[in-house]
Amino acid sequence: MADFSRQRSRRRVDEDEQTSDESEEQTCPECSSDSVVHSGGELVCDDCGLVLDEQNIDRGPEWRAFNQNERDSKSRVGAPTTKTMHDKGLTTQIDWKNKDAYGRSLSSEKRSQMHRLRKWQERIRTKDAGERNLQFALSEMDRMASALGAPRSTREVASVLYRRALNEDLIRGRSIEAVSTSCLYAACRMEGIPRSLDEVTEVARVPYKEIGRTYRYIAQELKLEMQPVDPKEYVPRFASELGVSEEVKQKANEIIDVSAEQGLLSGKSPTGFAAAALYAASLLCNEKKTQREVAEVSQVTEVTIRNRYQEQIEAMGLY
Repeated sequence: MADFSRQRSRRRVDEDEQTSDESEEQTCPECSSDSVVHSGGELVCDDCGLVLDEQNIDRGPEWRAFNQNERDSKSRVGAPTTKTMHDKGLTTQIDWKNKDAYGRSLSSEKRSQMHRLRKWQERIRTKDAGERNLQFALSEMDRMASALGAPRSTREVASVLYRRALNEDLIRGRSIEAVSTSCLYAACRMEGIPRSLDEVTEVARVPYKEIGRTYRYIAQELKLEMQPVDPKEYVPRFASELGVSEEVKQKANEIIDVSAEQGLLSGKSPTGFAAAALYAASLLCNEKKTQREVAEVSQVTEVTIRNRYQEQIEAMGLY
């Protein structure tokens, strides 16, 4: 009996492989084209439009939608799983609005009942202290990412990094806030989001030195390949806040490129270098901005801007 079932399963696998090979190698008999595609339950030649087979199973939805609102209203599936929530978004969430399905307000008795349900729902979502700590860390990263204006993809990367650190027991002996902040800063660097350590420290609840120390430890233990931050990544944001023209931005990028070719970037802060390049470019393009204005936008000192400015001017041969 067991041999018969194995033979039957092997025969089914062989038939499936043969069917897939036939569909992959199928060509159009009219124009001999290989571009045969499945469309609306039919097998159609993409070049001449000949319908080869109209009995295919359409595995897509039976409804049609022409915009995102229609798609959202007709879809009967839930949201995709996400790493930014400790339970990956698989548990139920009770809305905070005290209204029923028709938008009518609930009675006082129902409101107190829903309040109790929400409270117990929050309690049963975390089964132990480890999940509560993970929930707290992910909520902290979400708060800081919102304050920094980081996109959703960066939050996902930061959550994955924190989960990796948790699995490798890197959090023991360190505060949850420091590790979560370090993971968010690492995710910003990996995703090319120009956020300096000073900016991250402003929205964090741990000091600058602790974030830097924890970030270096996490990056070393997780073997994160971090590229040096390019000062040109900060130029568009600083230029937008200063209100300068596109010509100034291009000139600032040119100054950074020339300075980098002469090796002046080594050991220098990328934010200070970008700020000095914008200051120099504004002078060269007759859109003068004071050192104080540039320093306030870039969050570096005026002394740093003056020192980097002198180096860049010498590199450009304008002294």
